[in-house]
Amino acid sequence: MSLASSLFSHPHQAFSTGFYRNESFDYELRILLGHATYGASDTGEVLSSLTDIGDKDHEGWYEAWFDLGSRIFEQAEASANAGHPRSASNAYLRAASYFGVAVNAVDGLNDDSVLVPTFRHHRQAWDRFVDTTAQPVERVRIPYEDNTMPGYFFRPPGEVRRPTLIMVNGSDGPISSLWVSGGAGALERGYNVLMFDGPGQQSMLFEHNVPFRHDWEAVITPIVDFLVDRPDVDASKLAMYGISQGGYWVPQALAFEHRIAAAIADPGVVDVSASWLKHIPRGMQNLLDEGKAEVFDRDMAMGMRASKDAARLWRFRSRPYLTEGYYNTLVEVRKYRLEHVAGSITTPMMITDPEGEQFWPGQSSRLAELSGGPTTVVPFTAAEGANLHCQPMARRLTDQRMFDWLDEQLGL
Repeated sequence: MSLASSLFSHPHQAFSTGFYRNESFDYELRILLGHATYGASDTGEVLSSLTDIGDKDHEGWYEAWFDLGSRIFEQAEASANAGHPRSASNAYLRAASYFGVAVNAVDGLNDDSVLVPTFRHHRQAWDRFVDTTAQPVERVRIPYEDNTMPGYFFRPPGEVRRPTLIMVNGSDGPISSLWVSGGAGALERGYNVLMFDGPGQQSMLFEHNVPFRHDWEAVITPIVDFLVDRPDVDASKLAMYGISQGGYWVPQALAFEHRIAAAIADPGVVDVSASWLKHIPRGMQNLLDEGKAEVFDRDMAMGMRASKDAARLWRFRSRPYLTEGYYNTLVEVRKYRLEHVAGSITTPMMITDPEGEQFWPGQSSRLAELSGGPTTVVPFTAAEGANLHCQPMARRLTDQRMFDWLDEQLGL
């Protein structure tokens, strides 16, 4: 297998009964279908938008989701203007989901100048959902170094101290996806919920040019400081959830921030770079190990010229690191490892372990072995319809297992 064809490839058998041979399209579609469980998509809308999109039609893929987001946003505006806030809220949430897919689809285009405008459509739809939902919610600014991080603090009705779930997004998920990935489920069960954009995520990246950082405790400690001062937060019942690459950031933060009572990694991630390096030939990895940046970058550039798909995926995955060159990017990504800090974790942690995990296989059990605190590894299977990274089509089942465990840990 050539360098160009193997970069970032996933185990094809995990997708052999999927909707698309294009694995990115297939996985995004599974995520959207799973979003329907909490009203963040509508199955008919989703499936009707795919009629003429082929496996290599990146332009058509982007246009389908941007057009659907635009159409549903217009419906939401009409409902809002006619005095139907519940219908408007539902439609704004769906529009935010569809625009979110369009944001990620930009990297399949020859021209990525539409990235920030598309993101702003997504965030406008999300903010209009926030404006119209019947759920009590407050926009917050969380102190962070010399600036702030934007967030949304949702709470159940009533002015009482409650357990609070801090939600840590992954590397590319829109903030609206957190509504489906635990946010709505937490609110149903009486938790406050804090969603936010951290360094390298969404608005912090697209509008403020703030990159990822591996030392996520520098993000979570200011958030905990912010929460414990609120009169509606029970400081003894703080929980944290991390999805996708958040499955690295959560345990990284837990190794240093010990005020979290319980946490979930969905899934567990010990070494982020493993998904980047797995299909890079050993000889290329030797160049990386030996610090031969110029030769490494030259050979990587040759491989990228041979495969537009590999180049697109590299551009997509490397953008949040804001590094120059292939070598420098991988040197940065290699900092995202837990082996040297996981033993300092004392917080009880639930770790999901989905069958067919296509990015970090085997790392959930490895995180459990390394953690210094009690861990519970929870498998999810294809027989349950709950396979693949973050169980995209089994979010109710994930919520059931996650919150039953959390409730027990917090004494609720």
